[in-house]
Amino acid sequence: MPVPSPYAARLDRIPVQRHEAEVLGGRTAYWVYGPEDAEATVLAVHGFRGEHHGLEPVVAHLPGVRVIMPDLPGFGETAPLPGRVHDIDAYAAWLTEFAGTVTPGAVVLGHSFGSIVASAAVAGGLRTPRLILVNPIGAPALEGPKAVLTRLAILYYALGARLPEGIGTELLRNRVIVRVMSVAMAKTADPELRRFVHDQHDTYFSRFSDREVLSQAFRTSVSHDVREFAPRIEVPTLLVAAQRDDITPIEAERHLATLFPDAELTEIAHVGHLIHYETPAEAAGAIKRFLRPLAVPAP
Repeated sequence: MPVPSPYAARLDRIPVQRHEAEVLGGRTAYWVYGPEDAEATVLAVHGFRGEHHGLEPVVAHLPGVRVIMPDLPGFGETAPLPGRVHDIDAYAAWLTEFAGTVTPGAVVLGHSFGSIVASAAVAGGLRTPRLILVNPIGAPALEGPKAVLTRLAILYYALGARLPEGIGTELLRNRVIVRVMSVAMAKTADPELRRFVHDQHDTYFSRFSDREVLSQAFRTSVSHDVREFAPRIEVPTLLVAAQRDDITPIEAERHLATLFPDAELTEIAHVGHLIHYETPAEAAGAIKRFLRPLAVPAP
């Protein structure tokens, strides 16, 4: 039985529509939240193994902002890119074409793996007035306090890709392993919120199209980080970082902010890599402040 969302009442007040667009020869599913006459539009990119539902708690706290959220190729309801390896160049090209087709000029937001994709696209020429990175990946995955766990994850995804297809896919979708990942990332002591977080991962964390795309995306996620793109991003950038993030320690996030020509850092205490689930109101507050210069005054 699904666990009720603590953010459902807020989200229900925001209109939403599902659409599809042709991007790089494939069909991309995306959702549009908020009013058409909003003062600002945000193009939001979710994290690894997730899909658009993951960022809905943040959207719930952004009434009046138009948010466009696609599922990444190979995840959720978006098919893999035909004839392409799902590396950082492919994901950046996909986001650039999607933005130009569906929502040119939107503010770009990326969460976790989405922060790498968004940064690569903007550094490569995607035009946007501002960039927002939530839980940005600001350090190499094989460095820092969780390097051992990262190596175990590499072994896990390698096994999933090499075993016979049925066994490998079942391993990658194994609910016990998914729950272990969820428990490791959750920091909240609220039992109801923890149940919601785990239910979200149980429901959406295995909606990848096939194990090959998942393996390619994982290799991409651990082979790049935002640091390599930051110096080439000239637009104002907001980093929303967690003080208890096990994937990128807060010290690395503070250093990451210095690599951008124009960046500001908002730190959120008592949360880890799940800002979007555990502290969406705080993240939305920082986002709204960052978007104020783009607001169009009422006539």
